[in-house]
This record gives sequence, C-alpha cells and structure tokens, in this order.
Amino acid sequence: MTTNSELTVGEATIELLEQYGVDTLFGIPGVHTLEFCRGLNRSSIRHVQTRNEQGAGFMADGYARASGKPGVALVISGPGVTNALTAIGQAYADSIPLLMLSSDAASYTLGKGWGCLHEVPGLTDTTAPLTAFSATAMHPEEVPELIARAFSVFSSERPRPVHIAIPIDVLEMPAGDEWQAIELPQRPAPTRKKIERACNLLRNAKQPMICVGGGAWLASDAITELAERLGAPVIGSTAGKGIIGDTHPLSLSAGRVRGEVQEYLAKADVVLAVGTELSEVDSFVKTLEINGKIIRIDLDPRKMSDLYPAEVAIIGGAKTSTEAIVRELGEVEARSETVAEVAEIRAAFRSDISDSQARHTKTLDVLRAALPPETVVMGDICQLVYTGCFAFDVDRPRLWHYPAGYCTLGCALPDAIGAKLALPDTPVVAFAGDGGFMFTVQELVTAVELKLALPLILWNNNGLKQIEDGMLERGITPVGVSGPNPDFIALAQSCGCHALRIDSAETLTNAVSEAFRTDRPTLIEVNEWDPWLN
Repeated sequence: MTTNSELTVGEATIELLEQYGVDTLFGIPGVHTLEFCRGLNRSSIRHVQTRNEQGAGFMADGYARASGKPGVALVISGPGVTNALTAIGQAYADSIPLLMLSSDAASYTLGKGWGCLHEVPGLTDTTAPLTAFSATAMHPEEVPELIARAFSVFSSERPRPVHIAIPIDVLEMPAGDEWQAIELPQRPAPTRKKIERACNLLRNAKQPMICVGGGAWLASDAITELAERLGAPVIGSTAGKGIIGDTHPLSLSAGRVRGEVQEYLAKADVVLAVGTELSEVDSFVKTLEINGKIIRIDLDPRKMSDLYPAEVAIIGGAKTSTEAIVRELGEVEARSETVAEVAEIRAAFRSDISDSQARHTKTLDVLRAALPPETVVMGDICQLVYTGCFAFDVDRPRLWHYPAGYCTLGCALPDAIGAKLALPDTPVVAFAGDGGFMFTVQELVTAVELKLALPLILWNNNGLKQIEDGMLERGITPVGVSGPNPDFIALAQSCGCHALRIDSAETLTNAVSEAFRTDRPTLIEVNEWDPWLN
C-alpha cells in the first residue's frame, strides 16, 4: 500500500476527498492540475469533463442540490476559477455546499507580478466575497486542515461554497504524514427556552402563518405536522417549494411573488420563518409587509436582525428545531378558516394571470401530467419557470430548483446534468428559455458523452421577453432583447442529441415519455407563439 509520504500533495488531496465521501468531480484538466489528475488515476472518484468551467461549477451545484451532499469542482488557476465564479455566486446565494478546488501559480511567485501563466493577483481574494471562506495552502500540511474546515462548514453552518487553492509547486511536494478525514461537527441545537417562547407565541396566535425556504428541506414532515396542528398556511420561497406538498390544502406553494399571498401574509399575527431569508427575490417587492411577530429558525445568526428582526431567534437546524416545537406545543385548536382561504388564493393563481402566463400554465399542466411525480426539475431563469413557481405542483422538497437568488442565465442544463449524476435512478428534467440555454449550450456534449436520458424543455419566445416586457411597461423602446436564434433542432442534433419541435399537447406528452427511455439527452422545443397554446 502506498503511504502518504510517497504521494504528492495533489494525489493525497484526491485521496482525502474520497475519505469525505466525494465520488464525483466536475472540471477541465489543465497544465496546473496534473498532480490532481495523477491522484484521480488511482482513485474511484469519477471525473466529469465539462466544456467550460462555468458548466463545472453549475454541475457541482446541481449535484449538491439534488443529493444534499457537497458538490466539487476541480479547476485550473486563473481563468478556470473566474469562469466558474458565476456558478459559485449562485451557490452562495442559495446556500449550497460546494467546494471549488483549484491550482494557483507557484507559491514563490505569488504577489510578485511576474506575469506567470494563469496569474491572478490574490486569486482567493477574487473568490472571497462569494464563499464562506477562500484560502491558499502554502504548505502541504495546510491542505488537510483547510479541507476539514470546508466540510465542517458544510455539515454545521450555513452551507455556502468554499474555495481552496493549492499552488502548483505545493501540489508536487510530498504530502508527508498520513491524512485522515475528521469527525464532522453537527449543527447547533436550539435552547429549550427559545422553543418554549416560540410555542407560547404560536399557542396564542389568532392567525399564524409559516414561511419556509431551502434551509428547511430536512424538516418537511415536522413542518407539515405543525401546519396541520395550527391550521396555518405554508408559504414557500422558490427553494422551499414542496417542503409541504403543493397539493396539501394548507400550501400556498412558492407563491410569495403573488400579490394575493403578500396581502394574506400581512394579516398574520405570528409568522414562523424556517430556513428562509424572506428575500425580495421571492416576492419582487423591496420589503414584505409583515405585521405579526416573527419567530425565525436559521443557521445564520445574521438573519435574526436584518429587514425582518426576530421576536424569537432560534439558531439551529430546521429539522431539530421544528421537531422540538412540535413536541413542546402540545394540542392546540387549529384555525378552521385557513383551508378555504388558501383554496381561494390558489384559485386566483389560475384565473388572474396574463395571456403569456396562460400559455405557460397550459404547457406546465401537460408536463406535470407527463412527468413522473418524483421528477427533479432544474429551472433556468425564464418565464416558464417563473410561472411554474406557483402553477407546477411538486409534493416533496428538492424536486423544484429555480435559483432565484443570483438569478443567472444558463444554469438549468448543467445543473440537471449534475443532478442526474447524483441521482441516476431518478428522472431529471431541465426547463430553459432560448436566451439562457445559449449561455451553456456546449454542455449538451457533456450530457451526450455521459449517455444521460435527460429531457430539456426549451421555451422559445424569441428573445429576452421578461426584459422586453419590463421595458415596455416603463415606456422604453426595446433594445438588446431580440435577435436571430440558431436552428435549435439542428444545433442539438449536431451535438448528438435527439431533438424535436412540439405542435400539440399530445406530441409534448409523448416526447417527454420517450426522452426518459433513450440513451442521450432530448431537446424538446416549445414555441410560445404556436397555435396549440392559444
């Protein structure tokens, strides 16, 4: 057996990642990552070759979203890091555990401005604003310490991305003593006093409501039980969609963007906010009107005193904290009016919509019927997905992914690839618009190479329609929002995909079903202006 003293730092780093449970890396090899590649050759970790490092970052993000495990991107110094940084920003905004591991220029050149290959002055300073921490390992013994710190963040704190850079000369050094993964810390548990205070507020509430975000996904069962016991409606963020099933009579889905839901929330006298920032990206209003007392459950202490200060601030894991509230609360009289109020609001989701949203809804209804209930949807930044937040039902957490926080175009396809690799036996589908799809279209080749049965629903409205709509609403003559598109069918076929255009609901149903039975991705183009949608 090879000892660590016989391994380079690059080889030992890959071996250590394997100890932490990493089974997949996403990236593009380069001359500055050759020692990592030497380690991959003696490891069981799968390396997925992407076509751009931004794709690598998004795939790692999608892997983490779908699995709950940290995703890992392995990139070169300089352009590899900066190409991936958009995806790191998305993971930061949505609290996704993602490790970006990179090389850096030789340690003895750093800060000297010699113009070395891939040189970025202060590489980890570049990534620091979008990570829980970023650090450079200047000596071999610093590598296991930094990796342990990264996985400790993922397991016990708000799980934001981490960047660790290792200079190329350090990568080639002997690793030295054996490296071992540490026992990871757990998330903090709530204090009994805080749980009692929360329960007192909830027992005395006349109109309690529950707001959930992506940080509450492990607490789905406890939140559902608590909502039923209180007769409290549950309002999800885009990341909180499905934490209580969308078809549950107390669910308002990810409807915070709707005016009806915002007005309803203003009537609450107590609001329990679990794992959510209550961010403007979920409502598109600068500040929600919340008149009731707020109980906040979050891993991030900074959320307790932001725009929505907490009456009761519970710092702890969502599952542990909500289960403690359920145990302490006891029997209460459930508010009886809530189910009818929620049903009336949900009806407005269908009746009070624009012509464009009606076309989205028709498409989404066909897709919902055609897709298996357990399908994971990876959404891009497009109007079909905006409407889907309140018009496409999912009944479990982590089946709907729309990264509204950073809101960067191009995420759906690579996110879906990462999700499918994380959950190979689960159906995964991507929803993207024609504009966003072109940001990462090259990753079709990656999906073909991996032989992924992955449907991509391409919503083609011939431009950046959301921006165009905004210009028109403000009396601005549209600029920069339209232009020629490629022949998407020919483009996808040239990458080795199946591809077809949809001309009826029946064609769409059949196309989706067939896409799950093939050995490659299928691009399914739906044009918003086609007659069958009118």
